[in-house]
Amino acid sequence: MNISYCSDKYQYTMGKSFYEKGMKEKTAVFNLFYRQAPDKNNWAVVSGIKEALEMIRSLGSQKADFFEKFLPGESYAEFREYLADMHFTGNVYAMREGEIVFPKQPVMIVEAPIIEAQVLETPLLCILNHQMAIATKASRVTRSTEKPVSEFGSRRAHGPWAATYGAKAAYIGGCANTSNILTAAKFGIPASGTMAHSYVTSFGNTIKGEQEAFKAYIETHKGEPLILLIDTYDTLYSGLKNAIAAYREYGIDDSYPYGYGIRLDSGDLAYLSRSCRDTLDKAGMKKCKIFATNSLDEYLITELERQEARIDAYGVGDAIATSKHNPCFGNVYKLVQIDGEPVLKRSEDKAKLINPGFQITYRIMQNGNFKADITCLRGDRMSKAIENGQEITIQAEFDETRTKTYPAGSYEWKTLQVQVMKNGQIVYEDIPLEEKRNYYLDNLSRLNETERRIINPHYYKNDISDDLYDLKMKLVNNLIKEIKEFNERQ
Repeated sequence: MNISYCSDKYQYTMGKSFYEKGMKEKTAVFNLFYRQAPDKNNWAVVSGIKEALEMIRSLGSQKADFFEKFLPGESYAEFREYLADMHFTGNVYAMREGEIVFPKQPVMIVEAPIIEAQVLETPLLCILNHQMAIATKASRVTRSTEKPVSEFGSRRAHGPWAATYGAKAAYIGGCANTSNILTAAKFGIPASGTMAHSYVTSFGNTIKGEQEAFKAYIETHKGEPLILLIDTYDTLYSGLKNAIAAYREYGIDDSYPYGYGIRLDSGDLAYLSRSCRDTLDKAGMKKCKIFATNSLDEYLITELERQEARIDAYGVGDAIATSKHNPCFGNVYKLVQIDGEPVLKRSEDKAKLINPGFQITYRIMQNGNFKADITCLRGDRMSKAIENGQEITIQAEFDETRTKTYPAGSYEWKTLQVQVMKNGQIVYEDIPLEEKRNYYLDNLSRLNETERRIINPHYYKNDISDDLYDLKMKLVNNLIKEIKEFNERQ
């Protein structure tokens, strides 16, 4: 299945109009961005750029008869032949995977002939909305604790594609590893997992069977990390005791170099973990780790940490794999310029007013820490001032009393969107997934700790340049004037 055509029909009906009205050579600029971060957060994590570029590169691989299945009839015949020969020839600018992105900043900018750019809308949003939802949720979960978090959600994901690439996004968002072996094989990241309750019960529905299950597992996996699931029957009065006995029988103790532990998957995890820790310590197994699962999310983990649970690592499934509290990420794809002329969508809803024109975002830094982001029109006065290291003053878009001045020489900067496709060809060199995760973690460390909070974070300064603001208001005011005059003539 070529996911370049995982699209909506109206992308192609619009394309026919562009084609027949002589607009197919017009150069369009589309911005992909979101308006509000999930969970009342202030930012999101970028993931999915690699898959998006591969999708774009695959455009134009279908013959005309493929398009006849949804664009039938003689009136579409010429357009179907055009589509069969149409490959992407434009330019793409995008943020790096692992970048921290704020509302209304372009995650991706597509500059191309209008039909080529338009038909990418649905598949681009499909890929990036999914992966950014998962990466952002993983970020929230992993920020709720300093302990490692494993992604365990494949069985709850919305299909195999979602499981595989969702696990990839979760790793970028800070997870230590995944249970998904396809993700591990494809991206070269750690896979983790030991046993299920069915493994224990397969040795017989008895306490002796539980002990035999543990012994068999140790026998067949000695020389690897060992984690025994102890809550199949009774955590404290059979599972834990059987685990300790099995470990002792096979000489597994604190000198075991590969690591060993137990897993809790039900019950009062705070109480059980403390009780297990006490028993393990008295048994001389102070390095035996306690791993916890059971429908966890960032709120439950925060509460477990507050209650001083003795948990060394967490496994999180559906909360991450489906971005459970906010399963639909809000990226949109909007036309901002056509043949050099800026355009915008005004809407009745003020929140949906977009920023017009060909844009670029700068991140202002001091002593390596992130201080503010400013989105400019490419080459406008603010853009030039930043690139020349001059004094800049950033003013909040909706509150002129909130300003911040950065004197010349007092700041560093970087651009957030870089060119990743040129004339239809991918021009950036991909990096291993572990480096993308490390890039995210480095970015996270550069935010103020109040901006990293799970609940009620401090809002980071994210504004637009004066020239971009003036252009937006000029277009809005012209529209208001035209609407008024139009209605007066009726």
